[in-house]
Amino acid sequence: MSDATTTDLYEVTMAMSYLREGMTGPATFSLFVRDLPPGRGFLVAAGLETALDYLSGFRVGPEDVDAFALALHRQPRDLQPLLGLEFTGEVRAVPEGRIVLAGEPLLEVTAPLPQAQLVETYVLNQCSHQTVIASKAARCVLAAAGRPVVDFSLRRTHGTQAGFQAARLAAMVGFAGTSNVAAATAVGIPAVGTMAHSFVEAFATEEEAFRAFARAHPGPVTLLVDTYDTETGVRVAARVLRDLDCGPGSAVRLDSGDLGDLAARARSILDDADLPDVRIIASGGLDEYAVDDLVRSGVPIDTYAVGTRVGVSADAPYLDSAYKMVEYDGRPVMKLSSAKVTAPGPKQVYRRTGYTDVIRLADEQPPPEDGRPLLETVMRGGQRAGSRPTLDECRERFTADLGGLPPTARRIRDPIAPRATTSERLGALAADVRRRIEEQMSSADAQVPGPERSAPGSHRSVPR
Repeated sequence: MSDATTTDLYEVTMAMSYLREGMTGPATFSLFVRDLPPGRGFLVAAGLETALDYLSGFRVGPEDVDAFALALHRQPRDLQPLLGLEFTGEVRAVPEGRIVLAGEPLLEVTAPLPQAQLVETYVLNQCSHQTVIASKAARCVLAAAGRPVVDFSLRRTHGTQAGFQAARLAAMVGFAGTSNVAAATAVGIPAVGTMAHSFVEAFATEEEAFRAFARAHPGPVTLLVDTYDTETGVRVAARVLRDLDCGPGSAVRLDSGDLGDLAARARSILDDADLPDVRIIASGGLDEYAVDDLVRSGVPIDTYAVGTRVGVSADAPYLDSAYKMVEYDGRPVMKLSSAKVTAPGPKQVYRRTGYTDVIRLADEQPPPEDGRPLLETVMRGGQRAGSRPTLDECRERFTADLGGLPPTARRIRDPIAPRATTSERLGALAADVRRRIEEQMSSADAQVPGPERSAPGSHRSVPR
């Protein structure tokens, strides 16, 4: 089976109904985040490249039809209308690496309605997951205040694909390296690594372990010094590094305990051993909050290795993201459910100085002061509209956007997220569509006899 079956069942049932009713006109769906997670001042758009790979190869084959039929307890012939369905639509999106705000479309898909519906689950999954991880990693870079940060998350991420993505996204926002060999070799990220406590425990003494490791890996080495007693481990490491002349760039790694206090003691021991160039690497349950505390306290840690908490975005592991239809066959549509109202029509976001962004309808002509549009056409006719961006290009976008982000949004604790505003024309369209829907509901209510009629003042929502 192909990735066509990596979808929610209701996407299949809706697509079948659309085909049966002949509803194959163009539909536009907008993917956006309603509200930022607590403790976030911004998001970093990510996942687009994975989504485009999926869309460009999307096709419902015979094995997919069989799987759909099995899931629905129906005969495969009943699902034959789906056979051969491919994605032939257009995608406008915010390129990976750009900073986005709540309510702003990360991407908009326009395609025949059954196609646009069937791809929802996969596209929403990839953009939501990768955006939340990239945003968490970006905050670690901010917290480190110029010190290198490296990715140690693979062993704890929710699957190896998620680990690969975490390594790539971390590099996109400025990490210096990753322990993930597959990602390092495939994406061109520096590979970094030290040793485990089991390596030290396998030898009779810490010194034997350190010497054996240094002999096997000539040049800069990093020695894990807290298997037993950290201060003793640093002294042993200093002796080995000096005796074997391991060269500049060598380091000791602290992985537990009071990292600030231990780093200060380790620095003193290394300096007393005339090893001022030996760096101190800290790891062990770190995220942007812990890194921020350590940096602000002035501890002599040179590099931060972050893993579990960043690879799964532990404090905010999901986004309040949505993929909602905003237009069908030229007719703008919206959802009116309480707290989940959507804005109708295809849109464009204009980035202004200070992130006073404006969300406009896609066909609006904005004034010059509205800045540059964020969404670009990245797919036409089901194929990429341009070349795949390099990791360096994505990183450059992020760096440029981060430079213009207000300091209050960059804060690690209690950030204040900028809020985009909507144009007058978009607001007027939303009011018109709402009025039309409410008139239709009132007309429908008037035709319902007796007790089935909605009570005055009751609230109805448009089905999503």
